[in-house]
Amino acid sequence: MSSLYPEQTADTLAVVEALYRFAAGIDLRDTDLLASALAEDAVSDFRPAAAKAGFEYPVLEGRETIVTALSNALSQLDTTHSVSNPRVCINGDKAHLEALVEAQHVARNDNSRHYLMKNRYNVELVRRDQVWLIQRNTVDNVWRTGDPTVLAGA
Repeated sequence: MSSLYPEQTADTLAVVEALYRFAAGIDLRDTDLLASALAEDAVSDFRPAAAKAGFEYPVLEGRETIVTALSNALSQLDTTHSVSNPRVCINGDKAHLEALVEAQHVARNDNSRHYLMKNRYNVELVRRDQVWLIQRNTVDNVWRTGDPTVLAGA
């Protein structure tokens, strides 16, 4: 078993930290933090997870579009996203990250209604100005429980 060199360890942590910024930006309703995780031409594809929850969600293209769409879609919810089991592969200024993300969605106007999802994130990242940014994120669902209508703000 080989050990990582210090620079590889730092890059690995920085790649995972981009996903932490993404999740925290959503949970804290901090659009600047969310935007800081995304490349300008980023793509977010929640279609696989949405289909399993029983609804359609478009592919989102561009940092501003992603930030606006996620902020609007989740505006009536309190959310917590927990990232686990990250696996990172780095090749120069590109990286691939796979992680599990547990996403709890609670209706702000009725805390008894919630929807919990365990999702698999497949993330492509790029390094720009020494910062790792999400280039493409595809989210699939492993399991889910609760009331899926919570996601629609209903």
